Amino acid sequence: MISPVVWIVFIAFVLLLMAFDLGVFNKKAHAPSAKEAIFMTMGWIGLALVFNVFVYFAYENHWWNLGNAYEKMGGAEAALKFFTGYLLEESLSIDNLFVMALVFAQFRVPKKYQHRILFWGILGVLVFRGILIGVGVALVQNFTWLFYAFGALLIYSAFKMLRAHHEEPDVNKRTVVRLIRRFYPVSSHYDGGNFFTIENGRRAVTPMFVALMVIETTDILFAFDSVPAVFSITTDPFLVFSSNIFAILGLRSLYFVLANVLDRFEYLRYSLIAILFFIGIKMLLIPVKMHIPIGWSLGIIGFFLLVGVVASLRRKKN
Repeated sequence: MISPVVWIVFIAFVLLLMAFDLGVFNKKAHAPSAKEAIFMTMGWIGLALVFNVFVYFAYENHWWNLGNAYEKMGGAEAALKFFTGYLLEESLSIDNLFVMALVFAQFRVPKKYQHRILFWGILGVLVFRGILIGVGVALVQNFTWLFYAFGALLIYSAFKMLRAHHEEPDVNKRTVVRLIRRFYPVSSHYDGGNFFTIENGRRAVTPMFVALMVIETTDILFAFDSVPAVFSITTDPFLVFSSNIFAILGLRSLYFVLANVLDRFEYLRYSLIAILFFIGIKMLLIPVKMHIPIGWSLGIIGFFLLVGVVASLRRKKN
């Protein structure tokens, strides 16, 4: 069993990174420039790679009981699984970027306040995904047949994404938006970067708060795809959780890198569909002892992403 101290230290480290991000780099509300966003994205990727080195030595030397009884692995295998899980989670999160852009556009969220919404959204993600991963790991380690259910869910999600490709849903029709407006006054105006304001003598939520709730619930829906997907790579709780968190931490800055060019990568959705389908098949094979090597999984995921990017860029040139 992994020492609780490891979890406490890791979560404290993540919270420290977020506090540093908000209190230093984004102390003043502003819209990050493309250059700033690129450097921030490179910084988060660099941190993930440095952490991967830590994973190698920690598992190689069996520090703090890292690893579990269900998966015995050395440092090289653990590092490869972390990186594959990280790349998988980062790639599946790309579709979330399209939704974020849609939410911000429909609620007309000023660019200088978008980072604030994404920051607080990450805190909610940290808690929810921690719970989902904890429950999921316990289930798949004791009920192998759940891999069939998760695999079928991912394949269904791939087909659903394919059918919904040309749809642009109205976020105002989402259940969470209707619930907020039913039980709490919603202002039609922004009050700086505040989530609450006073309007006509009574307390009301601003569009900032509504947008935050939509982002939060959207990530919950995406989590039911992305978290089961990483179980096809590993069921080690620390590797699953840490790869998820590092992918999410870098998602905010990546959004500002791609926000103005998302429409140029129209074929990326098909790459994500292919990845979901591949991971779904991979999970269906696990209970029957047919394992696709991690190296192959990493290469296939990377190949699908590369094809989507290249096809999109070639389409724009023609």
